[in-house]
Amino acid sequence: MTLALERVTTPAVTAAAAVPLVTGGELDYANLDHAASAPCLEAVRRAVDEFLPHYASVHRGAGFASQVSTKVYERTRDVLRRFVGARSSDAVVFTRNTTDALNLLARSVPRHTSVVLFDTEHHAALLPWRGPNVRRIPLPNTRLAAVSAVDSALAECPEGPRLVVVAGASNVTGELLPVAEIAAVARRHGARVALDGAQLAPHRPISVRELDVDYVVLSGHKLYAPFGAGALIGRGDWLRAADPYLAGGGATKLVRRDGDGLGVAWQSGVERHEAGSPNTVGVYALGVACEQLAASWDAVAAHERALLERLTRGLAAVPGLAELRLFDGAAERVGTVSFVLDGFEPGWVAAVLSAEYGIGVRDGAFCAHIAVRRLVERSGGEGQQALRVSLGLGTTTEHVDRLVTALRQIVARGARWTYGVVDGRWAPCPDPRPLPDFLR
Repeated sequence: MTLALERVTTPAVTAAAAVPLVTGGELDYANLDHAASAPCLEAVRRAVDEFLPHYASVHRGAGFASQVSTKVYERTRDVLRRFVGARSSDAVVFTRNTTDALNLLARSVPRHTSVVLFDTEHHAALLPWRGPNVRRIPLPNTRLAAVSAVDSALAECPEGPRLVVVAGASNVTGELLPVAEIAAVARRHGARVALDGAQLAPHRPISVRELDVDYVVLSGHKLYAPFGAGALIGRGDWLRAADPYLAGGGATKLVRRDGDGLGVAWQSGVERHEAGSPNTVGVYALGVACEQLAASWDAVAAHERALLERLTRGLAAVPGLAELRLFDGAAERVGTVSFVLDGFEPGWVAAVLSAEYGIGVRDGAFCAHIAVRRLVERSGGEGQQALRVSLGLGTTTEHVDRLVTALRQIVARGARWTYGVVDGRWAPCPDPRPLPDFLR
């Protein structure tokens, strides 16, 4: 199986540096935290290096470099539409990340819009929506019940515009939400649907048209393009009618003195929400990453499927380990698994995995505090934190096997080093690992 997996041709990521161990020596870094931020694709790094000599301001420059940068920036809107299977008329607004995109959408919905979402959403999707017309519903234990819960919540909404916000994949468990079924229910109630694609987009193709959603948001740093760009893609009418997200250059057609104040005419298109000099390099990197993934979905899926099977089989054999799941029974998922380890604090385990085994995992509540608290309780565990392992293009079979072996050893014999809480987090005490040269 290992040889077959290693023959799968997937887009290459930049090589991770070897990391030092508290016990001496070093190991290749096992990055099992792709759901937080994915490494950079090698093709993206090369493309950015090639573009940088041509980098300049966009839209209003007569110089050749400015014209090149403008073409790069505007071309990427079409790349993003194709990547998510959007309609040709859909707007593409470049943002910093998914959080920024969802806050922009929240600022753009018409007044008195009723918003329905599960309370287990990532904080980026949960927190921007405030007010009496927001309905945060507990996520039921089955996919069918989740669809019914949205149906019931929409039926209770007052007359007027309605919006359902739903994640494509849980950033806690990796399970896919029934987006198409929820969208069908939303249509019956005259509601729009916003898809949080941050955790789905790096793993599966998204089609706005097939899912019948109205908006999708995503982040470059989760799509192997860690240069600070994201996007909101979807219907443009609410965006065109809304006040600019930020006030500044680029969002304006005309500014003039108007008595003691200012008269401002804003741009009529998506530019009204892109004030200031945009992150052209980040936008270009995001577009390149999307093109690379779109050309490799079969290989990406095969790579992840084999690793996920290996991971879940290995974790099931670790004594005292309880996996967290949103839904009863088997549900399709991306390569993300969260769990608790009986008798061991998640932060301590994560510190040991890093310091003694060269493994990076995530511990805590993953910006989904309600979800993690509820799932830990459901699993029979205590506390409000868990461990999360997330796979991606930088993951190998050796990384998965190293993790499973490390967890079994921790359960059997504990740590080989001493640890304490430093600045609120578990860490080796003392910590002899040298910092990289650029930080010294």
